[in-house]
Amino acid sequence: MMQLKIVSPEKILFVGEVRSVVVPGSIGMFEILENHAPIISSLEKGVVTYKSAGAEATSLEIQGGFVEVQKNEVRLCVEL
Repeated sequence: MMQLKIVSPEKILFVGEVRSVVVPGSIGMFEILENHAPIISSLEKGVVTYKSAGAEATSLEIQGGFVEVQKNEVRLCVEL
């Protein structure tokens, strides 16, 4: 499991444990799973999808932002 935190300039959108996160990267969609290599990437307009522990998929449409992955912690700073 990974810890996911999604924030926008206005508020915190989500904090919790997830199994996977799919984000719209600069060169296409990519999935982040447990033990992913450390990465910082810009995000393009698109949809962020994350699956919680109960395997429920939640989608969030964004206008852009950044993602940082380190030690099973995923942090997204997004613009809605």
